[in-house]
Amino acid sequence: MESQLARIEQSLNARYTLWVREDLDELPDSFTITDPTISGHPIVFASPGFLKMSGFSREQVVGNNGRIFQGPKTNRKTVMEIREAIREERAVRVHLLNYRKDGTPFWMLFQMSPVFSKEDGGVVHFIGVQVPIRRNKKLTDDGADAACNEIAFGSCRREVCSDSLVELTRVLAMDTDTNCKGVKIEESREASELEKQRAATAINNILSVLTRYSESTGRMVCGKRCSLPAAGLINSSLNISLGRIKQSFVLIDPHLPNMPVVYASDAFLKLTGYDRHEVLGRDWNFLNGVDTDSSILHQIQESIQVEQPCTVCILNYRKDKSTFWNLLHMSPVRNATGKIAYFVGVQMEEKCKSQDRRGRSPEIRQLGAVGAVKVAVRSLSIGASCSRSSDGFNNL
Repeated sequence: MESQLARIEQSLNARYTLWVREDLDELPDSFTITDPTISGHPIVFASPGFLKMSGFSREQVVGNNGRIFQGPKTNRKTVMEIREAIREERAVRVHLLNYRKDGTPFWMLFQMSPVFSKEDGGVVHFIGVQVPIRRNKKLTDDGADAACNEIAFGSCRREVCSDSLVELTRVLAMDTDTNCKGVKIEESREASELEKQRAATAINNILSVLTRYSESTGRMVCGKRCSLPAAGLINSSLNISLGRIKQSFVLIDPHLPNMPVVYASDAFLKLTGYDRHEVLGRDWNFLNGVDTDSSILHQIQESIQVEQPCTVCILNYRKDKSTFWNLLHMSPVRNATGKIAYFVGVQMEEKCKSQDRRGRSPEIRQLGAVGAVKVAVRSLSIGASCSRSSDGFNNL
């Protein structure tokens, strides 16, 4: 099974050849490339211009996502606007306050654009170009205390490293109470037409490099969706949300022939020994073998037909043909309209049935994973519905 680091390394190499990095390094622009198909939507490439602007090393950036550049004064509405564009798989351009490694804030024009597979229409990467916006007025008073940078740096790092709302609130309160009156951050900045043109040109140049190298591998990409997404291909935003769930599970599309697997978690790949590309598109029951009890398979099929959850203990086979007893829980997953969108299958090896360190039973852990999947699917369908309603309103 591929490790996370190996997938990040292969994200560019497998699609564009090994030489694409050299040409990308030659571009003068500040930009990153991210992969929404990998858990956490990590950065898989950072240009020398971006590293110079941000102060981070490539090792500190690749494998992380954009949160490491955000801080206490980063506008949350703007961040949500970027996330919405990722969910809708479209381009976006915003003004964003980010933080360098040393904690100093700076305004930039951020322009992001999806890269589509020409073969199946799915999003394979996002390009994010950063153009620093020239200051319109002096940001700091003459007597600013240099120690304020350290406070901003510390706050930024604490916010990034914590998902706790309580911790975030405490950090923001600390920033408000500091005596660093010398540092003044403009509430917003507007990019000039020249800066907007620089960002658009950079996007086109990067796409040109990626397109050219994708032709060498036969896995061609384009800047606009060249075909409809292939049947069973899940939205990149849903892919990102599901990637945060640590349990072993697969998502199955009951509306397609043979109910293929359309998502497999990292934990599932670790449990079974398969790589992701060997799982996606396979029949839902591909782990079964000669000694798998057919009556249990019939029980699962019946529960799918009546759209009800079920839990069974079934003999399954790993990639290396070794067997394991799988405590499998299957459950329908409905979208915001109440219609069944998927079935989720949560796997747990029989020998792992003891309580975890939090005292949770296997059943509770499986139900927790099912609940997380349902929230991700419903949130996506609610967001899509709201976007369509908004588009309809704007067209009135």
